[in-house]
Amino acid sequence: MSASKKMAVLEALDRTEAPAQPPSRPSRTATGKPKTGPGLKHIGGYFDKEDVATFALLKAWLELDNSELIKRAIDDLYAKEQARRSFGG
Repeated sequence: MSASKKMAVLEALDRTEAPAQPPSRPSRTATGKPKTGPGLKHIGGYFDKEDVATFALLKAWLELDNSELIKRAIDDLYAKEQARRSFGG
């Protein structure tokens, strides 16, 4: 995504008012697994506005929640690194 598009998204996010009440989401994922609870670990990070905007766009385009999007990113990165190591990279 170009810098100008990211800035346009950031400006739109700044102009957007937060809803009075966030939309409700089911407490379980599509596979029926709980999103929180025993055996699960929270992973978080601090990001600048442009990364937050990119994250929000990906969530919207892919229709995923935060946990699903992070899991997909980790799986993709792991597969890429595993392939790189397999081929002597």
